[in-house]
Amino acid sequence: MNQLDDWTASARHVYFGLLDDWNRQDAVSMAARFTERGSLVGFDGSAIDGRAAIEAHLQPIFAQHPTPRFVAKVREVRRMANGQTLLLRAVAGMWPRGATQLEPSLNAIQTVVLSLCDGVYRVEMFQNTPAAFHGRTEEAEKLNTELREVGKPEGA
Repeated sequence: MNQLDDWTASARHVYFGLLDDWNRQDAVSMAARFTERGSLVGFDGSAIDGRAAIEAHLQPIFAQHPTPRFVAKVREVRRMANGQTLLLRAVAGMWPRGATQLEPSLNAIQTVVLSLCDGVYRVEMFQNTPAAFHGRTEEAEKLNTELREVGKPEGA
């Protein structure tokens, strides 16, 4: 494996781990993937700063709601100029628990910025933006078709 493969694999590992933590409704593990000062911008626009605040924000969500499960496809992993920072861009969809189909209104464009901290990549910023495609229904359907092909997450 070459260096390019190493950091690309690392970024993908952290990203899919983050989504798996969400799917298992594990606020502690999900928050632990962030740097101490990491930030999360949720689907509803909520901005949460700091690992402890992220965990505190997620705990009641997971306790009170059967959150849908993510499926995702990485579009790009890019190494930034300093060599210590990675940018990952992805698309994601959500399967409500027990559902047989994705919920198109929950499709998202996701961006993750990761930094190398003590030899491990951690999330500096995770942004989950609705893939609304206002007025472009063909784009929304194209994304929904692509995400359906990724498959149903385990336990959905």
